[in-house]
Amino acid sequence: MDFLLFLLCFVTCTIGAVCGIGGGIIIKPVFDALHAGDAAVTSFLSNCTVFSMSACSLLLSAAKKDAAAGRKTGRFLAPGSAVGGILGMWLFSLVKAYTSNPARVGAVQAACLGLITLAVLLLTCNRAKIKTLRVQNPAACLCIGVFLGVVSSFLGIGGGPLNLAVLFLFFSMDGRNAVRTSLIVIFFGQLANLAATFVTGNIPEFSPLTLAAMAAGGILGGFAGRPIHRHISDKTAFRLLIGLFVVIFLICVMNVIRTSLPPQPRGP
Repeated sequence: MDFLLFLLCFVTCTIGAVCGIGGGIIIKPVFDALHAGDAAVTSFLSNCTVFSMSACSLLLSAAKKDAAAGRKTGRFLAPGSAVGGILGMWLFSLVKAYTSNPARVGAVQAACLGLITLAVLLLTCNRAKIKTLRVQNPAACLCIGVFLGVVSSFLGIGGGPLNLAVLFLFFSMDGRNAVRTSLIVIFFGQLANLAATFVTGNIPEFSPLTLAAMAAGGILGGFAGRPIHRHISDKTAFRLLIGLFVVIFLICVMNVIRTSLPPQPRGP
């Protein structure tokens, strides 16, 4: 089973890297569709995997001495994302506490992710027609960071495409700068989320070997997909990205329907 999870993370993160968005947003809905665990377990394992991937990517950038883009913007987005990571964990616990059926938590997550994916899809298709902003106000940057951290933490995703869309809309960042800044946002948001989870003791039961397999698959998949992304044309990458968004949206719709249906009675 752990080897299958490793392969799943490797394949999904390779696809995500080829499309230029990372694999975090693919892992959670695919795991939900395959019944890999309840919402609490899949969210925690997905958050850990995303954190490992972002940490490795940042270390690789530091080793290559890549200058962090948007330093002034990132300086305020990072702490905002950390606050959002904690709020997202609290929101997840709140939703879980107020529902008698654990599957409903997964339904809420799938519905939110589906709506976000659809919004990012529409924005991506109409990118050339959209007038972007150049937000510099520290308070506004903090608020945007909080929003991104909450979404990433609550849904158990990296938030790659959402982060890139927001950074494009509000800061007019090009793809290269947006990716670097997004990694910083993801890292601090997930770090705060996991730290709060350990401090509060809200750690679901899981196998450490499963976590290691998922993290390894995600990291290796990200590295495997980047060279492919660099060698395909922008037109091909765009088509793959649109196709991926459509698939993620359909998986989310399927997950909402599946988790919203009443459980079937067992036979005698």
